[in-house]
Amino acid sequence: MAKEKPNDKLVIKRSGYPTKGELVIGTVTRVLDFGAFISLDEYENKEGLVHISEIAPGWIKDIRDYVKKGQKVVCKVLDINPKRGHIDLSIKDVNERQRREKMQQWKSEQRAFKWLEIAGEKIKVQREELADIGRKLLKEFETIYGAFEEAAFEGYEVLSKITGEELAKAIEEIAKENIKTHKIKIRGYFELMSNASDGIDRIKEALMEIYSVKPEDAEVKVEYIGAPRYRIILEGEDYKSAEKILKKITDRVIKKIKKLGGEGNFVKEAA
Repeated sequence: MAKEKPNDKLVIKRSGYPTKGELVIGTVTRVLDFGAFISLDEYENKEGLVHISEIAPGWIKDIRDYVKKGQKVVCKVLDINPKRGHIDLSIKDVNERQRREKMQQWKSEQRAFKWLEIAGEKIKVQREELADIGRKLLKEFETIYGAFEEAAFEGYEVLSKITGEELAKAIEEIAKENIKTHKIKIRGYFELMSNASDGIDRIKEALMEIYSVKPEDAEVKVEYIGAPRYRIILEGEDYKSAEKILKKITDRVIKKIKKLGGEGNFVKEAA
């Protein structure tokens, strides 16, 4: 990567070539009658060509009605030839949903570059060293934004081997300020039965075991569906930890109802 001037924005680019079928974002550098040349914004010193037949569906009278110099475009990689340095791209093979998602990913990545820059300035990491760390984060986490997400959800320890503990802590602090966790929901229902004269009370006692589990990062709700079914809805930060909490709850409830002379099982509902 070219040496950066002190006032330049920090930008971390990938080395090598994109893969066939990958969606890439680029800037139109030249528009000719037969196609448009695209500088790949995510890759170091890489340029691809969108042939006029790959600009848009149907016959194109004037390519300049569709693309202009300086325009940001999302393209699909059709083919690569590293020996010749050729990258064939398509704009027409990218649907609107893919285009929106890729543009959003790119915007998130630009924010992450700035966050990394702020973290580096905070603990006085030199720009060249920071750029080198950024490339290592890209290799490990696919995107710099992905590295910040990991720090926000899992803690600075997931980055410290790459960044060092001090920078990892600075990244975690910025990540938690800027990345909001999205709650996930897991739903299922208990089938609890008791033939005892006070069977309803025994079922209620078994269900109270739900509240003996007090997870820090999850919320649990119980709904009565209709005998013998009782729905449980668990909201958590991520599926892995939520599944662990759910198993602990279901094990306790089933164990309790059996201890009280009843029967029970748990059925997980599809997401």
